[in-house]
Amino acid sequence: MSNSTVIPAFLVSWLQIIAPQPCYDELFVSFNFFHVACLKVIISKCLGFALIAGSCIVKLPQVIKIISAKSAEGISMPAVTLEIVAITSSLAYGYANGFPFSAYGEAVFLAIQTGLIAFFVLLFAGKSMQAVTYIAVYGGCVAYLLSSAVPMSFLQTLQASVSGIVAISKMIQAYANYKNGGTGQLSAITVFLLFLGSVARIFTSIQETGDKLVIFSYIISTLFNGLIAAQIVYYWNTKPKKE
Repeated sequence: MSNSTVIPAFLVSWLQIIAPQPCYDELFVSFNFFHVACLKVIISKCLGFALIAGSCIVKLPQVIKIISAKSAEGISMPAVTLEIVAITSSLAYGYANGFPFSAYGEAVFLAIQTGLIAFFVLLFAGKSMQAVTYIAVYGGCVAYLLSSAVPMSFLQTLQASVSGIVAISKMIQAYANYKNGGTGQLSAITVFLLFLGSVARIFTSIQETGDKLVIFSYIISTLFNGLIAAQIVYYWNTKPKKE
């Protein structure tokens, strides 16, 4: 019996997104539902697309919290800038290597939302011109990194530096939290979602890319996102120190 008699034709192309060949035939033609390698592929694809869907809103609680308070107190601008460099590096590297969108797609939405956070940090610090300039310069950098003009060797260097950038970024934020005796306007929802997302990305990166640079960067991201999450819990009922 062919798959066309079992699965409507319009669903076949959609199913092949999460179960590319030969897994589609293995699962939906031969009905070998216990094929371990293909099950891993499907789990990875589903996780990847779930992470992309979640990334569309993961930092919105942080953005909303800043706008509502009209303050970015406790949020380190150097940390945000390093984070946006790391996100953009991963985006450009995944795009240039032709990785499946499910392997790096959340970087698109994380970059947009992190850029908004940087904008509002500067805006509510009374630096409106710097805020506009920051976004304009960043937009130009993204356009260059996604173009064919950028050498692959440069992108590889950027990706290799991501782990260090993430570590430094999170340590700066962690120190700011320690110094302030609290986590200020950091959103607990955003922090915990980022931690869980980086954990899931370790698995999907192993399945989707096999790229050691990418996998290692998510391991480091998980460790340091966990550190910030631990501080959120530790300082939960603590009032920040007054200057």
